[in-house]
Amino acid sequence: MKAIELFGNVDDQRRLQAQVPEGVPAGPVRVVVYVPEEDDAGVSWPRGLAAEWADDLRDPRQDTYTLEDGQPLDAPR
Repeated sequence: MKAIELFGNVDDQRRLQAQVPEGVPAGPVRVVVYVPEEDDAGVSWPRGLAAEWADDLRDPRQDTYTLEDGQPLDAPR
């Protein structure tokens, strides 16, 4: 059996759409679908970070800086 890597798309009705190269004869084929894991999609890390920091970000004691703090970047040194 010969393997050909294809990239496709699954729509909202869970139908797979993929274009096969010319030379692939019509007829039944075997399809293996690799679904990206949550971490591969880059979703897990920001969600976890937001959940972990949520209490700290809501705490008014964490607001230690204001616009009046510090010096402008172009201020003389």
